[in-house]
Amino acid sequence: MASRADAMPMGSTAEYDIWRVILASSVGTMIEWYDFYIFGSLAAVLSLKFYPPGNDTFAYIAYLATFAVGFLVRPFGALFFGRIGDLVGRKYAFLVTLTIMGGATFLIGLMPTYSAAGWFAPIVLILIRVLQGLALGGEYGGAAVYVAEHVPDGRRGFYTSFIQITATLGLFVSLIVILATQYSMSKEAFSAWGWRIPFLISIILVTISLYIRLKMKESPIFSSIKTAGTTSIQPLKDSFGKWENLKRVLISLFGATAGQGVVWYTGQFYALFYMQTILKVNARTANYIIAIALLLGMPLFTVFGTLSDRIGRKGIMMVGCLIAVLTYIPIYKAMEHYAGNNVVDVVSARNKVTGAISLTPRTTDATGAFVAAKEAPSPNIPMLVLLVLIQVVYVCMVYGPIAAYLVEAFPAKIRYTSLSLPYHIGNGVFGGLLPLIGLSSCAATGNIYAGLYYPMIVAGMTFVVGSLLLKETHGTKIWDEVGGMKQPSSAD
Repeated sequence: MASRADAMPMGSTAEYDIWRVILASSVGTMIEWYDFYIFGSLAAVLSLKFYPPGNDTFAYIAYLATFAVGFLVRPFGALFFGRIGDLVGRKYAFLVTLTIMGGATFLIGLMPTYSAAGWFAPIVLILIRVLQGLALGGEYGGAAVYVAEHVPDGRRGFYTSFIQITATLGLFVSLIVILATQYSMSKEAFSAWGWRIPFLISIILVTISLYIRLKMKESPIFSSIKTAGTTSIQPLKDSFGKWENLKRVLISLFGATAGQGVVWYTGQFYALFYMQTILKVNARTANYIIAIALLLGMPLFTVFGTLSDRIGRKGIMMVGCLIAVLTYIPIYKAMEHYAGNNVVDVVSARNKVTGAISLTPRTTDATGAFVAAKEAPSPNIPMLVLLVLIQVVYVCMVYGPIAAYLVEAFPAKIRYTSLSLPYHIGNGVFGGLLPLIGLSSCAATGNIYAGLYYPMIVAGMTFVVGSLLLKETHGTKIWDEVGGMKQPSSAD
């Protein structure tokens, strides 16, 4: 077997350990996801802090809309930082995104609430959320491309799956930090000021990650094309102004990332909000259920990433979308049953009077978390964990292979820009709007399953488009673009 020095030239991954590259990229990306999702994980608390009192349903929907703003601007961040990544370098771009995200999250921890600052509070919160969305729009593409351009062609699905874990890990860590903070103080203290701690401590995590990333070098593939003078001088025009590449972008969006986005957010965020607001499961208990399911399911990202190296990316992602479409309603009916609260009867009785579901209860506990007027008295936690875990399996099927697919779908000189846009429209727009659209549909129609129609339609569209038009990419050799540079050995 060739030595590492024989397998790779000086100046490439020979000077790195691949796992160091993956660790440095993953830690930073996980922290960005943590920063982004801590905002959503505390929805039950912060909606009452940053919006006018007296109408809990309005406050919750308004907060979800603020949460959604961060998703809507992610494609703009993808364009801006993708261009920088293709012009200047992958490393520089995601150093900047990490700094912006960390600063924005820290500021939320210092924000005055509505009771102290009136409408100034939610307006500034929206502006900070815009900064978070722009930063995350540039982060994911940089991390995925950076790792992919360090690893061998035959194991790209396996190695990039560790970047895919970071999104779920960021959500998991956000839930754990919230729960740990709640247990470290009284309910009154958490309601008064303790909710700020998860935002403030992120600055420590960001500082550590920046220190690690500053020691990293540029990816060998980008360094090679930059040295050869073959980088794009107009990444946006080359990515979206030429039909051949624009077609790839559109197929990647509608045939892969849109369905992947809604499956991801249904199986994790929507499941969390659904239990808290519709099924009336205690907010802390719902956090536990999601956290346990995520912990059990996270290794499957690597399982499906590795499998995609062997049998292909496309089939796994399409099957994940199809199974989700066919089983979401039965799963959520089972969740309603095991929540131990006869929500359907409660909703039917309420609809005769109001014609809609109230997403929020009449009262809150001392932490500011929602407490249902008729809270689920005896939720079957193991069964609810299992039902969420099944959805996480779908997430792993569609998300585990997708970074490798996106990297392989586009040429190196416009890779960062080209893959970032469909990824962040699919996840930021199609996926990110899901909690708002889903729970608003439930509230407007009185049907507790109405929120599932949206992800089912989008995932169904992706299954059809992807099955017909998506190209299989797992045999793509991206190292061939840089002739004369040997790729890392698969045995390393």
